[in-house]
Amino acid sequence: MQFESYWHDTAPAFAGGAQGPVEGHYDVAVIGAGFTGLAAARQLAKAGVKVVVLEAERVGWGASGRNGGHLNNGLAHSFLSAKSALGVERAVALYKAFDDSIDTIEAIIAEEGIDCNFRRAGKLKLASKPQHFDAIARNFEAVHKEVDPDTALLTASDLKSEVGSPFHGAMLSKKSAMMHMGRYVAGLATAAARHGAVIFERAAVTAHRQGNGRHSLATARGTVTADHVLVATGAYTPSLFNYFRRRIISVGSFLIATRPLTDAEIAATMPGNRTCVTSMNIGNYFRLSPDRRLIFGGRARFSATSDQRSDARSGDILRASLAEIFPQLAGVEIDYCWGGLVDMTKDRYPRAGYVDGVWYAMGYSGHGAQLSTHLGMIMADAILGKVDRNPIKGLEWPAVPGHFGKPWFLPLVGLYYKTLDRFQ
Repeated sequence: MQFESYWHDTAPAFAGGAQGPVEGHYDVAVIGAGFTGLAAARQLAKAGVKVVVLEAERVGWGASGRNGGHLNNGLAHSFLSAKSALGVERAVALYKAFDDSIDTIEAIIAEEGIDCNFRRAGKLKLASKPQHFDAIARNFEAVHKEVDPDTALLTASDLKSEVGSPFHGAMLSKKSAMMHMGRYVAGLATAAARHGAVIFERAAVTAHRQGNGRHSLATARGTVTADHVLVATGAYTPSLFNYFRRRIISVGSFLIATRPLTDAEIAATMPGNRTCVTSMNIGNYFRLSPDRRLIFGGRARFSATSDQRSDARSGDILRASLAEIFPQLAGVEIDYCWGGLVDMTKDRYPRAGYVDGVWYAMGYSGHGAQLSTHLGMIMADAILGKVDRNPIKGLEWPAVPGHFGKPWFLPLVGLYYKTLDRFQ
């Protein structure tokens, strides 16, 4: 078993990184070479803007390469909850932004010729308990009527041809898609560089100063100046950007990937070949990979991955969950086990805008694979002075009380949600 991201290991490495010292003046400096930062850099470079991307590790190293490979439309919350919390207008706008996000990714893939196994598969929100199906049905009624007619409500009987496990029904979101995340992020970086973006890997930003209308960003490889800065670092935001550190909760997310499955195993487990998410608070998500592996993930532990030993413990928890949902795969070999961080906000809604002299987009709360590309481009357009299409502009973002970077309270949060799952 390999303790590394399946997406990283099975994709070509980005070969277009800039060599030599980090130096010069740019119109825009983007911090972070994940989906958000690279999409913004591509958009800016296409507009003739001189843009630099500063990445602490390598392209796609963070959440963009540590996810389940889902491009699910819809919100992290139920649409009913979103209407209550955000109001009807913003809830609808945010829901449609997720729809637009998948369209945006599909268009970029076609325009740039990125080979990443993109497919409109549809997503199943699976009811783990009978009472969960009642809630899913109520949400479906509102979604289908008010914002997304490309949805369907499936009974437990309908699911027999979709998933080889006894769930109690599901909501099908037909616009949802899947792709190979490693190939996409490498292709997106290559496209950004081809359009003129300068991308420095292994160039962690260690200091930030601003004055006289300019920003200065220091790295171990040198210093650049820029007129504008976009922070696109999510859960891996450095401590020098304290405003975001007090508002982003970094939560561990973990995955395993089986060996390639046989035709018979696929027919017995995932005949529908869609993306799937269970309805538990501490639930699981899964899909088949392009080479027929079952990629199975979840919040195995409410902590950050730190070493191979902790990843192995998380892998054991996920293996047990996989066997519970799919007992027919209880003894299947696991080829990959990896983990990473998810940038959660307290209310689990993303944030993007301009604060303390910098632009930002983050807080995707486990739904960034689909929204990040689109929101990165929206923020690039805002920097260019174009029409502001930000669906979450002005959404209040208070700091988390008692939180200054390290989320000491996560074990308590995990215990709370485990208790909810036991009784709800």
